[in-house]
Amino acid sequence: MSSSDSNSDTRNTFQPAPEEALSDSQAASVVRDIAEVPAIEVITTAAVHLMSAAAVKCGLAAGPDAEELKDLDEARKLITALAGFVTAAAPEIGSQHAGPLRDGLRSLQLAFREASEFPDAPGKGPGEKFTGAVN
Repeated sequence: MSSSDSNSDTRNTFQPAPEEALSDSQAASVVRDIAEVPAIEVITTAAVHLMSAAAVKCGLAAGPDAEELKDLDEARKLITALAGFVTAAAPEIGSQHAGPLRDGLRSLQLAFREASEFPDAPGKGPGEKFTGAVN
């Protein structure tokens, strides 16, 4: 592929649809809004999103379709990402905020083990390379 080809290739470039495009003033407003959010809130919100997605993938969703939404391969990925994220963020956010995130992570790790037909060996479950064995 020549350099002119790579410059014209937009397959992997995000381009919002025209109705989604923000005006300069809207974009500036979004940036100001983000700038006002404390880092700890961004971190905990991201962790909660990972937790929620992992819970659904472990089959813990509310409602009659919870079993249909279960996908343990996806849950493993989400829990591992959450474990790495919480482990890395803990020194920055302090024990007051990290504690509940660790508790939620542990609950998900246990739920994953319970939902698995063939549970992983201790220390080999999702995220346990970051957290140590969970039992």
